[in-house]
Amino acid sequence: MLEFFIPAAHAQDASPAGGGIAQIVMLVGFVLIFYFLLWRPQSKRAKQHKQLISNLAKGDEIVIGGGLMGRVTKVGDDFISLEIAEGTEVNVQKNSVAAVLPKGTLKSI
Repeated sequence: MLEFFIPAAHAQDASPAGGGIAQIVMLVGFVLIFYFLLWRPQSKRAKQHKQLISNLAKGDEIVIGGGLMGRVTKVGDDFISLEIAEGTEVNVQKNSVAAVLPKGTLKSI
């Protein structure tokens, strides 16, 4: 009765001897593709972001990940103070900085 749900196993022919080398070459190819398409570009972006954060200075005009733009008024080890309007400052983490804007972008602050 159980044979209806579980088909009987059939003997298979032995695979050719060269099949193992082809599998290794394919695996190495996948690793190389994965490296060049994912790991390398991500590490480049991380390196650029780390450099951007380390070069922040008072007076820089920045945009953070949430879209908030402002001028840096204080730079600490982990946090920066961001003037988003005249007399309005917020503290944000340095890691949230998405980009440094060209000088003069925020003329209304």
